[in-house]
Amino acid sequence: VSLAANMLSSSMMSLRGGILSHASSSFCRSIVVRSAASSSAASASAASASSAAAASASASSSSPAMKPVLEKEFHIYRWSPEKEPPEKPYMQTYKVDVNSCGPMMLDVLLKIKDEQDPSLALRRSCREGICGSCAMNIDGKNGLACLTKVEKDMAPTRVAPLPHMFVVKDLVVDMSNFYAQYKSIEPWLKTKNDDYRHVDAETGEAKEYLQSKDDRLKLDGMYECILCACCSTSCPSYWWNSDKYLGPAVLLQAYKWISDSRDQFTDERLKAVDDAFKLYRCHTIMNCAKVCPKGLNPGLGIQKLKSQLH
Repeated sequence: VSLAANMLSSSMMSLRGGILSHASSSFCRSIVVRSAASSSAASASAASASSAAAASASASSSSPAMKPVLEKEFHIYRWSPEKEPPEKPYMQTYKVDVNSCGPMMLDVLLKIKDEQDPSLALRRSCREGICGSCAMNIDGKNGLACLTKVEKDMAPTRVAPLPHMFVVKDLVVDMSNFYAQYKSIEPWLKTKNDDYRHVDAETGEAKEYLQSKDDRLKLDGMYECILCACCSTSCPSYWWNSDKYLGPAVLLQAYKWISDSRDQFTDERLKAVDDAFKLYRCHTIMNCAKVCPKGLNPGLGIQKLKSQLH
């Protein structure tokens, strides 16, 4: 019995030792696993932070750097018929950061109108040098605001309406006389037929208005005119005689229709402009060619028109 009791006690001690040893081993393994997991998480976190920093650095390097503020003064002609009591015209000064808007004069004017003074009046439409609406005088030279680049310097820029024109408001001028003169030259194809059709002489059937390539080339340098009036309002002769002298723009268009091989009223058109004031007030000062935003030469067209009359 004593021997059996000793053997049972010895077995119990061994079993308890084994259990403790297994528990200790498991505990150590769990500590190792937790430590490895913590190290892995720390490594992942560091890698993520490093990636975020690299991405941020890459984004900041790829994005354009902010341009410094460059304030430029613009002296703009102001006058309104609506003010009571009536005021004389005056120049108003605006300061604009030219680094925070588009590069053209029209961009600056629209920024002023949108952000500083909504009462500023001006004409504009296409922004592409096609419609001719935004013609004005910029630093003493006629041009289109949408095609005139703003200089990135501190020198002030002076903006005024087209010279020697009646002002409607601010930079908007009255174009009524100019358009009436353009209408007077009948700027459309005219034929001897009442219905303006081109009729074949042999068959009597209506046909297309055909034109050779050479005849078509004769219209180059004239058809591109956009009637912005930059040339006419830069001409001293037009300043003093705008009620009688047709001016460079209208005379260039008159010569275009005279030169068009499809028109059948060439002699009548020549007779209509053969006038001491309508045509011969041109003294070839050539301001018109200097300011034309389309690069045309109205003075040359007027000279050819005079040559065709004599």
